Amino acid sequence: MSLSKFSWPVRVYYEDTDAGGVVYHSNYLNFMERARTEWLRALGFEQTELKNSLGIIIVVHSLAITFKKPAYFNDMLEIHCDIVKIGHGSIELAQTITREGVFLISAHVKAAFVNAATFKPVGIPAHIKQTMLEKDEI
Repeated sequence: MSLSKFSWPVRVYYEDTDAGGVVYHSNYLNFMERARTEWLRALGFEQTELKNSLGIIIVVHSLAITFKKPAYFNDMLEIHCDIVKIGHGSIELAQTITREGVFLISAHVKAAFVNAATFKPVGIPAHIKQTMLEKDEI
């Protein structure tokens, strides 16, 4: 069950592609990171503010990615973020990348909340968890 849905548009630039003109595989991770950052921003949370005021950062704990079809220079992509689970100190997201409704990439990302100084796991602050739970679609 999805608890929150978000999508972010990304244009593929020449610098994102390899010699064959397709998006280099690691750049999909950059696109997904940008979408997660914009999703947090849309919820009202700036990552710099979380670090400065609460002393926490959100880090990728693990991810699995499946490449179905390539993206090419100048494509307009939609990067989707869907929360599938909110735990005590982590969230799990299903992220997909599409081009004009065509499914290209799927990924399962687990992101953990950690102390910015020690990198030790911490619980998700109650107001952040509540905001994530309240948002059906943004």
